[in-house]
Amino acid sequence: MQSQSSTQSNWLWSYYLTRAIFSVAWVAAAILFSAQANLAALLLVIYPAWDALANLVDAKSNGGLQANRSQALNVAVSTVTTLAVIAAVSSSMYAVLAVFGVWAIFSGLLQLNTGVKRWRSYGAQWAMILSGAQSALAGGFMISQSIGVTVPTILDIAPYAAFGAFYFLLSAIWLVVTAYRKAEA
Repeated sequence: MQSQSSTQSNWLWSYYLTRAIFSVAWVAAAILFSAQANLAALLLVIYPAWDALANLVDAKSNGGLQANRSQALNVAVSTVTTLAVIAAVSSSMYAVLAVFGVWAIFSGLLQLNTGVKRWRSYGAQWAMILSGAQSALAGGFMISQSIGVTVPTILDIAPYAAFGAFYFLLSAIWLVVTAYRKAEA
């Protein structure tokens, strides 16, 4: 019989892997459809909506929203961001990039908080902590780019999602390595 800690580690592994796969698929679609305005707009709306859903499912699988306040806040922030992106895509890509920048800052800091909290229970969260910090920094960069002269495109957001995919994949792999080491000990 698996322990609760082992079950939670298995959940986190599959969750991180799913998030990595989604992000890789999103980046590929962003590159493929970058010249098609309607599809690019749809992808821009889908990304924060997916983040809201993923945080909701993860929080519910780990004790609920009450027990996971940073994820509950992340659900709210990502939901508001989804609505803001819907409004921004009809305005300009400058506005979209600014919205993504603000979202990256807030969601990154909340992810960092979740990673620190999980470190105590599961270990192997350094990649999520680093990802959260880098997300917040990337958000500042996106905001600075949103007031630039060059018109942004979805391709300016794709690297952010690609780094997210990398960190989620790295976290999934690290959880497997940690579990293997514990089993061997």
